Amino acid sequence: MSPLLLAILLVGGAAPAAKQADSLDYEGHWRAAVALVDRGQETPDSVKSASRDSLYLAAEQHARRAIVLRPDGPEGHFVLAMALGRVALTKSRKDRVKYAVGIYEAATRTLELDPDHDGAHHVLGLWHAEGRRTSGFNRFMAKNLLGGKILGKSNWDKAIEHLETAVRLDPTRIYHRLDLARVYVDRKRYSAARAELARIETLEDRERFDPEYRREARRLAEKIAGKKDERVVDSLPPDAS
Repeated sequence: MSPLLLAILLVGGAAPAAKQADSLDYEGHWRAAVALVDRGQETPDSVKSASRDSLYLAAEQHARRAIVLRPDGPEGHFVLAMALGRVALTKSRKDRVKYAVGIYEAATRTLELDPDHDGAHHVLGLWHAEGRRTSGFNRFMAKNLLGGKILGKSNWDKAIEHLETAVRLDPTRIYHRLDLARVYVDRKRYSAARAELARIETLEDRERFDPEYRREARRLAEKIAGKKDERVVDSLPPDAS
């Protein structure tokens, strides 16, 4: 048994596809990364968990190995963006900015290799949204002290554009529509958010966490019930540089 395969088995059972990974197996590595991220998501981001964090770290390592084996393979870059993104979501808003560059570069490279990769559009949509949600002080810290100058280019319009593209490319994926609805709510576009949340109710579960995403969609729909659309102006315009 290869050391890689043994490590995957000891993690506690990532998906069967992940168990096929070999040290020179590109697909095995990126599938292992996906399976490890899925396993990590069993523990909520808000909970401190060393075991979950170790799963995300292992996912990042598999993704980087996949990229080494096939630099022009979009899935390796995508799962790296996904793994880094999951790690970031376990951190405070202030600490998340440390991951901004890596997530952006990996997702952007994915789209260079596969412009119709719905997952990469989703990641970039969330990247832009998180950049806008980050306080001005933390954005300043990221730009000047953490090497995260690129975070200053985050943009609400880009957040919506990428998430709308993800929905267009894969309209039956619940998670795409849920995060698009969340960004619409950020922008006080409640009618558009309600339309996405209503559409979720008509979709079948496809992924492991879809039942939880569906519950989150219902909670969000209740939260914005009766709210009227407003025009909002971004108080944190993208940097001109």
